[in-house]
Parts: sequence; structure tokens; C-alpha cells
Amino acid sequence: MQGKFITIEGIEGVGKSTNIAFIQSWLQSQGIECLLTREPGGTDLGEQLRNILLHGGDVSDKAELLMMFASRAQHLQEKIKPALDRGVWVLCDRFTDSTYAYQGGGRQLNFDWISQLEQLVHGDMQPDLTVLLDAPVEVGRARASARSEADRIEAEDMAFFNRVRDMFLARAEQYKRYSVVDATQPLEHVQKDIELSLKHLLNTAGPV
Repeated sequence: MQGKFITIEGIEGVGKSTNIAFIQSWLQSQGIECLLTREPGGTDLGEQLRNILLHGGDVSDKAELLMMFASRAQHLQEKIKPALDRGVWVLCDRFTDSTYAYQGGGRQLNFDWISQLEQLVHGDMQPDLTVLLDAPVEVGRARASARSEADRIEAEDMAFFNRVRDMFLARAEQYKRYSVVDATQPLEHVQKDIELSLKHLLNTAGPV
């Protein structure tokens, strides 16, 4: 049986790392083999591109967009698709929704370009579940700044991240695969909401 593809999205500081670990643990407790990966990254090529994207110098907006999809193309071919074909569930920290949010919403690049690259790289393949951890930008930025020094993208201004958040929420309205979770709640409530979405996906998946 084909594995399920779960992605986690959200602006910086919403608790993605903590809750990805929770999801991985929950899936394993259900006897589900799970591959944890991330974007950009996930492969040797992807990790090299990630380092340039997050810590490089003057990267143009178009180059940033193309590198995101170059990393994704390798990631899908080398890791994600083979795992799903083996029946392994894939849990990915960010996917193409982030490109629409950051490069489309944040950078204000042409959405038709993103759509064309999406079609080229993965066509109709989409996540089975996208968990969007949502919080106001000022909350996320305060948490993120207390955690570590900002990378090249995290250093963008409030207006940029408000556009990013707005795009995530607009896509959540558009696609039923989204589960929007209020990340300002206490952690136990956040994880209870996530668990409900995971149980629903598991119930629709059949035997594993």
C-alpha cells in the first residue's frame, strides 16, 4: 500500500520542530514506518542548496525560486517517492506550499512561474495532509529571535512575513488537505488538534 505524505507548514517560530517530533513519535506508536525529512534539503544536493539559500550572500529572487525547485526535484526522485512507493509514510518539514507563501507571497514573484515549476517537478502529486501551524507574525518572530540568530530569510521584515502568513491562510481556505492549528495555544492543545488530524488520516488510509 502506498505511504501517506504529510507536510508541516508555518512561519518561523510556530513550533514546527517540536510538533514534527510529536507527529513522528505518534506515527511510530501506531506501528507506522515514517521517514522524516525537510525542505529545502533532504538529499546531499538539497542540503548544499539549503546552505546557499539560508546563509549565502546575494541570491536573486528568481535564483532562490529555482533553487527551491531544484532541491525539491532531487528530493522527490531520491527520497520521497521511493519511500511512499515502499509504503513508508513521509513527514516533511515544508514543501511547495512554502514556495507559494515565501517566494510568491513574501517575494511577490509571479504565481504562474511557481505553478509551472510545480507542474514540472511534481505535477498532480500533493500531500495527503498539510498541518499549518498558525500564529501572528509578531508572536512567531519573538519566539524565533529568542531561539537562534536569523538566517537570510528569517531576517526579512514584518511586512514580508505578514504576506507569507496571509498566503498560507489563503491556501488553507483553498485546499481541503490543510489542517490549520492555532499555534498560540498551550502545547498540549496544539498536539491534541494535530492528533485529531492524524487519526482522521489514519482512519481513511485503511490497514497499515
